[in-house]
Amino acid sequence: MPKPFAQRHAISDVCLLVADVERSVRFYTEKLGFALLHRAPGFADFSGAGLTLALWEIDHIAANCGVAAARAPAVHKVLVAVKLPSPPEVDACYAELSAAGVTFQGPPADYPWNARACYFAGPDAELWELYAWHPGGAIGQLATHDQ
Repeated sequence: MPKPFAQRHAISDVCLLVADVERSVRFYTEKLGFALLHRAPGFADFSGAGLTLALWEIDHIAANCGVAAARAPAVHKVLVAVKLPSPPEVDACYAELSAAGVTFQGPPADYPWNARACYFAGPDAELWELYAWHPGGAIGQLATHDQ
């Protein structure tokens, strides 16, 4: 029996639906350092370490693809996580991004799930997490599987 879909196909892109693609492009290039890869009306994507980050203006996708343009202001609907190699790297990235003008919800902290993490929001309230596992790794692992 073949492996299930999610075990055969990696997620290649994360696309954030944004209100103003120009504002978001400035945030992701100027503050986080993403390199703009493609730019079209209502759309942009970036190269960076890992998968592709894309932005699609919500009104543009609604007009062209039939997706609802409903918005839920101030409600987090997505969290983009960046796994870092160590807890000290979380602190270093926090300092680097703070210096670039990124506003965090608070400084890095240690959490009961054995991680050090900090959080910030992008221009459309999309939540970002920078995290690293403490020695011993994640708690609650249920099964091992091929990555």
